[in-house]
Amino acid sequence: MYWHGISRRVDRPGNALGLSCFERSYEGRGEPFATDDRASRSSVDRNQEKALNSNTAKAEIERNHRSWIASLAPYRRASPLRSTIEIAVTALPFVALWVLLALAVLNGHWWALWLTVPAAGFLVRLFVLQHDCGHGALFARRRANDWTGRVIGVFTLTPYDYWRRTHAVHHATTGNLDKRGIGDVDTLTVREYHARSSWGRLRYRLYRHPAVMFGLGPAWLFICQYRLPFGLMRAGLEPWTSTIVTTVGAAIPVALLMWLMGPVSFLMVQLPITLMAATAGVWLFYIQHQFEETHWSEGRDWDFQNAALNGSSHYDLPRPLRWITGNIGIHHVHHLAAKVPFYRLPEVLRDYPELRDTGRITLLESLRCVRFVLWDETTNRLVSFRQAHLSA
Repeated sequence: MYWHGISRRVDRPGNALGLSCFERSYEGRGEPFATDDRASRSSVDRNQEKALNSNTAKAEIERNHRSWIASLAPYRRASPLRSTIEIAVTALPFVALWVLLALAVLNGHWWALWLTVPAAGFLVRLFVLQHDCGHGALFARRRANDWTGRVIGVFTLTPYDYWRRTHAVHHATTGNLDKRGIGDVDTLTVREYHARSSWGRLRYRLYRHPAVMFGLGPAWLFICQYRLPFGLMRAGLEPWTSTIVTTVGAAIPVALLMWLMGPVSFLMVQLPITLMAATAGVWLFYIQHQFEETHWSEGRDWDFQNAALNGSSHYDLPRPLRWITGNIGIHHVHHLAAKVPFYRLPEVLRDYPELRDTGRITLLESLRCVRFVLWDETTNRLVSFRQAHLSA
């Protein structure tokens, strides 16, 4: 992990990243502890450096005495034009790729099936747009966000109003050991795992197996589970309306396309796109919170800002993947200020460079995260089954 001296906890008021002002004054210059050669510098250089460090430290102190949430408030302003363009450059290529795939399948051009990959990528990006609508971030007006999210939900098979409520619970409880179970990946502590029966431990191991987590699980979630408002069945009419209307809204074009193309041809186009996009979406969500040095705490110690900053990762993807995933990898900033539109998240990293290395995970490093499956309350990190067994 690339932490560069950033503490995993916010222990001092007024210091959102847990860094001393001295350490932060050198952050980004590649020399957080480079002091050995200063004695040999000229007095002029030392005075200039002292003045520079003093000004930097003052700026950092002033910034950190403000809440990060307040600091990021100016970035919450969405541009209706930019948001509309983002919808167009996502939806239109997706539809075009889908049509090309359909024509290829109907004419036996199987070589064109590679178009499934970019089509799935654009479907993931559509989900990110829907996600922003759920936070009221894509447009200034709630009605515009809600109806855009509902329409996109027909393509992503995600009932917007139902998902929005469960996702709001996720944001309000992420990293809270006392409020697990809705909108998150089920995570046991080492103690809870050892306290389970053999059957209970086997069930958890199966649930956490990559073939289930990133294979069967995503298919079940988007194709089956989202057809009923699980978890909110007694929460009023809205969750039921959301799931039923989305299912009917998706079933109508599916039935029409099956009639035009034939069921087999339609499924050869749509099913791989859906499964690939679902797996990618679950993978992204997993890496955003299931990394080794994430943050969990009991309810009495839980703090929203601390959980947002330290319990969410910065998935630093290559630029093309960053674009197709709608900057959702800048997840720690998103949890700090969920109403910041996805296209403004890079601005936050530009203006607050100290956030770049907070929870940073590269694409290669993310592959290791699959084995971190249990929260160790003694070391305050996620561990593997093997590590948990050795510590028992």
